[in-house]
Amino acid sequence: MSPGELNDDCMAEASTIARLAQERGLRIACAESLTSGAIASHLGAAGSASEWFAGGVVAYSSQLKFDLLGVEHGPVVTAASARQMARGVAKLADADHALAVTGEGGPEPEEDARVGTVYIAVWDRGVEEVREFHFDGDPGEIVHATVLHGLGMLRAAAEK
Repeated sequence: MSPGELNDDCMAEASTIARLAQERGLRIACAESLTSGAIASHLGAAGSASEWFAGGVVAYSSQLKFDLLGVEHGPVVTAASARQMARGVAKLADADHALAVTGEGGPEPEEDARVGTVYIAVWDRGVEEVREFHFDGDPGEIVHATVLHGLGMLRAAAEK
């Protein structure tokens, strides 16, 4: 899947998030790096997105993560970076829930992280959860897995 390409399994997660957000009056935001806006595309395509989806930040460059999202200077393919991205976009968007993803999608490794290393963070009204994943495949497959798992984590937070 190319970034921004919508697919059925991710849209099913986004649709559930939309329903939960509407039922519970939640405001949701996202910050993305390796997924280049694919998460925002799915959330924005879900039902009544204008009522609950505040928007997203695509911070592909490290400098944008530092300047806009408040990520501490240093490596950005880390759990700390994902956590800070989620916290930063939640603050920017005044969101109840925020999802952030950072990682190494390939084809070549950077920052000493092997290709497929991904950190996904969910900010849930001040409670933060970060998970580390190691996905296999080409860059498109890694992006798809990241979007799917990220939306799944966001859905789980919204269900609480």
